[in-house]
Amino acid sequence: MNQEVEELEKKIENYIGAASNIELKFQYQEQDKEVKLDLITFNPKHNQSFLFHSAIGFGKIDALYKMLDYLKNYKEKESSYTIQWSLKESTELNTSYFRASNLLSAIEKFYFERDVNSTVVFSVVLNPIS
Repeated sequence: MNQEVEELEKKIENYIGAASNIELKFQYQEQDKEVKLDLITFNPKHNQSFLFHSAIGFGKIDALYKMLDYLKNYKEKESSYTIQWSLKESTELNTSYFRASNLLSAIEKFYFERDVNSTVVFSVVLNPIS
């Protein structure tokens, strides 16, 4: 089972990380009889992490398969958003990109496990469909 989990995590890493300079973290939480998988991206450029997507399954393997299914067509199903922001103590403007079903979901992904008072958000923009 651990080998299958590792293989599925590697597939997901290759799917996302191969085209970008980001690191991935797989965070599992048991909830009743289910497992919630939070896939978190870490960008070394600005040292910040964000939620990519959450999937719930009947175990780690099921959650990983659901994450893979999401990856296969999330670009067609979700809109692209750009968030411009900075850390409170910094003057450096950062730009991050999110795929989400709506503006609120994009903001929730941005603030995942983050103190809302630690950053200043300057803009959230729905990107044109390409």
